[in-house]
Amino acid sequence: MTATLTGTTPGLLTVDLDAIAQNYRKLVESAAPNDCGAVVKANAYGLGVEPVARQLHAAGCRHYFVANLAEGRQLRNLLADAAIYVFAGPEPGEERALRDAGLVPVLNSLEQAQRWVENGGTQDYPVVVHIDTGMSRLGLSASEVEALSRNNGLLDQLRITFIMTHLACADEPGHALNEEQVARFDALRALLPDARSSFGNSAGILLGPRFSGDLARAGVALYGGNPFVDRANPMKTVVRLYSPILQVREIDAPVTVGYGATHMVEPPARLATIGAGYADGYPRSLGNAGRAYLGGVEVPVVGRVSMDMLTIDVSDVAADVAAPGAMVELIGDHIALDELASAAGTISYEILTRLGPRWTRCYENADQ
Repeated sequence: MTATLTGTTPGLLTVDLDAIAQNYRKLVESAAPNDCGAVVKANAYGLGVEPVARQLHAAGCRHYFVANLAEGRQLRNLLADAAIYVFAGPEPGEERALRDAGLVPVLNSLEQAQRWVENGGTQDYPVVVHIDTGMSRLGLSASEVEALSRNNGLLDQLRITFIMTHLACADEPGHALNEEQVARFDALRALLPDARSSFGNSAGILLGPRFSGDLARAGVALYGGNPFVDRANPMKTVVRLYSPILQVREIDAPVTVGYGATHMVEPPARLATIGAGYADGYPRSLGNAGRAYLGGVEVPVVGRVSMDMLTIDVSDVAADVAAPGAMVELIGDHIALDELASAAGTISYEILTRLGPRWTRCYENADQ
């Protein structure tokens, strides 16, 4: 917490780049002997694609996945030698731009495949074919795969480097859909020309090579999120979030806290107001539900979370510690990312990607 803060920031967001590299190496070991790429869409899950991608590259990552053309172009400007895959595939009119940037489109439908070829996509340019096996989101349906398998004129024009699918329930290792998706994928993949496979996300990688494919796609686990819903988190903490106390109030009479008067405080007590709120990505749903950490004590969030402020009860914290300017941990070694997300009724992905631009970002332990 050495970064200089100003009155325009809600606090400090630190990103441990070495922890990202360690998490990547752990996933590489789990995916071995297969390859492991990194999903860096949405600005590397909100943490900053430039420092994150460079750190991953230094750790040996050469395969990256982004959401769309704009993200792919940005990443290409950072990494000249990486293979960059665009999940959305070619939107109408984007075919040439994808090729010019050296990006690999993920073909999600028969229509996209036909349009790719009609607009100059040939065997000179690699593609990924995405098969839907249970997400009912993007990807070729079973009937489209069968139609593509019969269309030799189209298939002959496609340089398919990977065939991919996406696991819907890998975060629940015992879920029956995991095995069903692998079986559907194997059956449909067999109809197409031989190509390497890609289907394991963070949880799939940790379930073993059967669920990772030839190229796994590491996502939230890179950033310290727990890839499982019912297991201890095996990943290193990456994100730490601190916000300063603005004011401490001594409570000597019963009083309510915040909008809606949703919390009553009985004296004697002390309340501290923190300079962060839902405009900064700290969920409003954590009012009367969240926890923070200060001076060796876990303290409750009381009252509603406001746009720029929240209130914590610091009655159990030493008065000289709970003072204006003291930095309160909102996420970190004591307030786990996934625990905070669960208390907010959401998931770690949403917490990370919603951390707003007002935070002062500090990148630690870069290996570049």
